[in-house]
Amino acid sequence: MEYRLLVLDIDGTVTNTQKEVTEKTRRAILALEEKGVRVAIASGRHPRGVLPIAKCLELHRYGNFILAFNGAKIIEVQKGTCIYERRLPPYLPARLWKDAQKYGLGILTYTEDALIAGTRPDRYMELEAQISQIPIRYHEDFCRFVDFPVNGCLFTGAPEDIEAIEPVLAHRYFHEAQIFRSEPCFLEVVPKNVDKAYSLKHLLRILNVEREEMVCCGDSFNDISMLRYAGLGVAMANAQEAVKDVAGYITEHDNDHDGIAEVIWRFFG
Repeated sequence: MEYRLLVLDIDGTVTNTQKEVTEKTRRAILALEEKGVRVAIASGRHPRGVLPIAKCLELHRYGNFILAFNGAKIIEVQKGTCIYERRLPPYLPARLWKDAQKYGLGILTYTEDALIAGTRPDRYMELEAQISQIPIRYHEDFCRFVDFPVNGCLFTGAPEDIEAIEPVLAHRYFHEAQIFRSEPCFLEVVPKNVDKAYSLKHLLRILNVEREEMVCCGDSFNDISMLRYAGLGVAMANAQEAVKDVAGYITEHDNDHDGIAEVIWRFFG
């Protein structure tokens, strides 16, 4: 099979533990783009947190794309235009805020230039702000303040608390939203039927690429859908075990040792 599209998660996949793209991995991806293979980034991050990686990989030079908010927003990098977007029902953030109060979790949502916290910022929110490269703004009146459409919300908390509450909230909002862990301390809430695989279906149509011609690489829970959907799903050596269980290939090298360069060498020639 000749693969025509490489889809990359960011954290724990194309970046190392210092949140950097190594020069070896960068050169491998640029060489792939030069050959005419399309490259897309699919991340749970806010677009502002994805764009520096997209710039590093020169996606703008080749008309490539980023999928932010776990696929709720697709942006064509060269023009900076949004070509696909889904939003939560307008009443949902207020209900989610009440759940955060009930279960002792943090909650936030996003604007173009900030994280809007509905609970006192915790260390997990600080981590998300660092990853997204935008500030946190705490609004005690979260339910009244968030009167605009949002692409998603994020619960934050200790990994054991997030793991315990995931099935409860996923069941409660089954008909209204997708709820899943992206990291052990993050529980994502995105529009119903939105995940990385769902939005990739739209991107494949735009690029005129078949699902079987796509390689998707990831390491965490929110990557499972796209690994299952891809022609080849690749789990990093450092991936969560649940991710490895659905992968067609597991890299020999982790994200600190250029696992993505290994994938390019092995499957793209």
